[in-house]
Amino acid sequence: MDYVVLDLEWNQASDSRDARNRLLTFEIIEIGAVKLNGRMEIVDTFEELIRPQVYDTMHHITEKLIGIHMKDLSGCRTFDVVMKDFLAWCGEDFMFGTWGPQDLTELQKNMRFFGMEPLGKGPVRFYDIQKLFSIAYEDQKVRRSLEYAVDYLQIPKDIPFHRAISDAVYTARVFQMIKDPIALQRVSFDTFQLPENHRSEVHVVFDNYAKYISRPFPDKEALMADKEVLSTRCYLCHHNLRKKVRWFSPNGKHYYSLSWCDKHGWMKGKIRVKKADDDMVYAVKTTKLVGEKEVAALMERKDHIRQLRKEHRHREAQEKLRKR
Repeated sequence: MDYVVLDLEWNQASDSRDARNRLLTFEIIEIGAVKLNGRMEIVDTFEELIRPQVYDTMHHITEKLIGIHMKDLSGCRTFDVVMKDFLAWCGEDFMFGTWGPQDLTELQKNMRFFGMEPLGKGPVRFYDIQKLFSIAYEDQKVRRSLEYAVDYLQIPKDIPFHRAISDAVYTARVFQMIKDPIALQRVSFDTFQLPENHRSEVHVVFDNYAKYISRPFPDKEALMADKEVLSTRCYLCHHNLRKKVRWFSPNGKHYYSLSWCDKHGWMKGKIRVKKADDDMVYAVKTTKLVGEKEVAALMERKDHIRQLRKEHRHREAQEKLRKR
């Protein structure tokens, strides 16, 4: 398998009230990519500027940051033409890599806007190299800038940042330095295209947790009534588990549960309710075996939420009495 490390530059409206924002928030004006083979050797590059068709003036911050002016784009090819050549250059057997999760989403939004076929059916597997850097070298949670990672790994800074091809080159060089097998197991999923049905939903097990990505539902009530969304299954022995703490939410967007596996102990579940591009909703659920400290913290959190809600109901009741 080859790896295509991608970076994009895009333009946007100078005024947030611009009606074009509802059509296409970010219009891609440059594609840069580096191809690595299975031995992580750089074998080819792709770079091209793109003539815009939505925004005819350059946002002042974009212009200052990347040094591209609208006149530089006037003789370039359009997005759909460039994209067809780019996908042909990518080949058949490859996986994308990007610095952070946004580029693939914006790429697919531009493809849809310009009438192109999607990259595939369902979520796209890719390497979020920003995340891999954190897993391999830091605490797995912090997200650093590309230049920070380049400096940390003492990669020579021999080309300027903030152009698509140069940032793709630097991202590829960081990727080459990540040898941690646990980090390289942690593939990400771009969810611009969601699973079409129950059979195509994503179930994947990593080194110490499992992830599930649901199909879309018309609303949160339908989603939170689905048996698969609410299920708690041990990802090691595959047994369905009885919940000791049923799903609860502090904010209506994140839900938590605790279950017990006789073989492996406590398992924490977390559901993130996300909005799809068409206003439907879907779930990203993670399950992870945890120790007594995390169990106690989650139970304390549930008790705290219960107390807050009790106090809120009491205040509402008092307010109704005062209005009588």
